[in-house]
Amino acid sequence: MRDILIVGAGQAGLHLAVGLLQQGYDVTVISNRTPEDIRDGRVMSGQCMFGTALSHERELGLDWWADVCPPIEGIALTVPSPEGGKLLDWAGRLDVPARSVDQRLKMPAWLGEFERLGGKLVLHDASPEDLETYAARYDLVLVAAGKGQIASLFERDPARSPYTTPQRALAVTYVNGLTPRPDHSAVCFNLLPGVGEYFVFPALTHTGPCEIMVFEGVPGGPMDCWGDVRGPAEHLARGRQILETFFPWEAERCAAIELTDDNATLTGRFAPTVRRPVAVLPSGAPILGVADVVVLNDPITGQGSNNAAKCAAVYLRAIVERGSQPFDAEWMQETFDRFWTQAQHVTGWTNALLAPAEPHHLALLGAAGQHPEVAHRFVNGFDDPSDYAEWFMDADRAEAYLRRVAA
Repeated sequence: MRDILIVGAGQAGLHLAVGLLQQGYDVTVISNRTPEDIRDGRVMSGQCMFGTALSHERELGLDWWADVCPPIEGIALTVPSPEGGKLLDWAGRLDVPARSVDQRLKMPAWLGEFERLGGKLVLHDASPEDLETYAARYDLVLVAAGKGQIASLFERDPARSPYTTPQRALAVTYVNGLTPRPDHSAVCFNLLPGVGEYFVFPALTHTGPCEIMVFEGVPGGPMDCWGDVRGPAEHLARGRQILETFFPWEAERCAAIELTDDNATLTGRFAPTVRRPVAVLPSGAPILGVADVVVLNDPITGQGSNNAAKCAAVYLRAIVERGSQPFDAEWMQETFDRFWTQAQHVTGWTNALLAPAEPHHLALLGAAGQHPEVAHRFVNGFDDPSDYAEWFMDADRAEAYLRRVAA
């Protein structure tokens, strides 16, 4: 059977690696961290996975936490009013509950399954020079490590990357003791135009059920305030301060919160970027980028892990369908294009939410507070963002949709 190498042991890389092993391929994964390093390290994301992405995990027998991870049953949207109250405040239910499992819990478990199935794990911080060796040795090399020098081998696609600088200052905090939302669990999405966004949702970490708080501050604004924070306690205090200032109803839920552990905080920023999927090494050998390496979106729409799972599922099918034919650059481009038919909608929608709201966006979000049908459709678009192209992304279609709803 053909030999395949994957650089990176994250959501996409391990999902794909396990799927290939189940199909009888010889698979090697290069990771710069041991399972223990991941488990005992800092939180890596604020992942929230919706129904379709979870179904891809379930198809491979990797959805191991369904019985213990708190369900996320819907999405609630709140926009503050200038007077200090709430201009918009509504919620809708997801057709299929979402879930969020801390990657410090998930990735070590998946690495164990990968090795149990006969996969070869190599602990090494791969460099661009290493890729030449790998390309000569393996039938296919995939890069699923979105940071560092290797990712920079993939050329930025300017036509699909409208931003050249970070659009949000990001902070993530895992906490216990947050007062649950009434009625049903949800991603509570708070949006203050010109300032930033805050969302919070139930999750599972290695200490048990928790809540993940995600802050997105417009650069240079009052929520872009993490640069001078020193240590986890200060990080938690800064988050409280933001909520008390801009989202007091969320601050009320935080009276008894505490960090889940000493590594429960994360800050950073990056420019959303789409890269060309095929990098050609000096030898002429092509390598294929995976998930965040080639489609990196801001987390404002919570799509990172979903994109990773969907990319892995598309690539897995394409590899199996290829049979014994060569994994050449043309096939790599075609494989990415299959993924892009889904990912383009995620990228377009995410970039739209990063920009100042268009009048038709405001009209739709306002209508969702009056018409449960609109709220339901918006909420379930998080699972299938392609639907937004039919009504949310275009002003004329939005107007026509609102007329139908009103009628």
